[in-house]
Amino acid sequence: MRYRLLGRTDLNVSELAFGASPLGSVFGAFAEQDGIEAVRTALDAGINFFDVAPYYGATTAETLLGRALRGVDRGTYLLATKVGRDGRADFDFSARRVKRSVTESLRRLGTAHLDLIQCHDIEFGHPTQIVEETVPALRELQSEGLVRHVGITGYPLPELGQLAVRAGVDTVLSYCQYTLHDRRLAAWEERFRRWGVGVINASPLAMGALTRRGAPDWHPGSFGFHTRCAEAADLCEDFGGDLAKLALQFSAQTTPAATTVIGISSSEEVRRNVAWLTEPIDQELLVAVETCLAPVRDQGWTSGPAAEQDLRRERRL
Repeated sequence: MRYRLLGRTDLNVSELAFGASPLGSVFGAFAEQDGIEAVRTALDAGINFFDVAPYYGATTAETLLGRALRGVDRGTYLLATKVGRDGRADFDFSARRVKRSVTESLRRLGTAHLDLIQCHDIEFGHPTQIVEETVPALRELQSEGLVRHVGITGYPLPELGQLAVRAGVDTVLSYCQYTLHDRRLAAWEERFRRWGVGVINASPLAMGALTRRGAPDWHPGSFGFHTRCAEAADLCEDFGGDLAKLALQFSAQTTPAATTVIGISSSEEVRRNVAWLTEPIDQELLVAVETCLAPVRDQGWTSGPAAEQDLRRERRL
């Protein structure tokens, strides 16, 4: 396992990070003991960065992660969670709420401090409030020793970039935008680096779309996108390969970010993912898959209040 400094922070993060959203059954049900064993296996494999949020499974992911980390030397891992989002449409970036949220997360995670606290999905908040109220409140907690660094997460890169500068945060987490089908994060990385902001790349499998199983029903991608991903999965099988393997290898091995966060729910997944990173990318297969995905290259989706309203409207039709 290789490690890199996250921007100008003192966080030396593993190249592969443990995404704990599956511990909240976000991608389907699983046995809790499997999740606990996955965390312990990840630590043994050298993964030291764990990313979670109260939103994942309505706090169950944080609770299970805290249980899995109980008794583990706190100096051997880095813990990141989020504030501002508690439900699909439940956002509150007020100073009072985010401070209380940190306290609640500390209790669930069984720790006295967080290495990174992040404003969750900032496109759903008001930029002025996040700049003038949310981040200053989190900086107060930083001065009290409850959090070490402050960051933001979200989908729209322009909003992430603008807010990163205005709020003067330490890190940004971007998801689904440095993958086999979407490379837009690469164009922003130099700017983030110039601004002194560490970059976390999340969801190299495009929230399950770049797998044989395919994405869950709630995935916001278009029909054309999912069709091309399914064709890419078939193509990989024809080559004797695996789309998820290729997607993770490409994202983690070529990313400009310090670390790549992938959702994990079992020890088997940990061992498989770590093993994949030790193998070279099949260049012939990569070219074939890139050709297959070319029609949807860098085509994402909208995220924010307007997008949520459109989604609810479509479901009523």
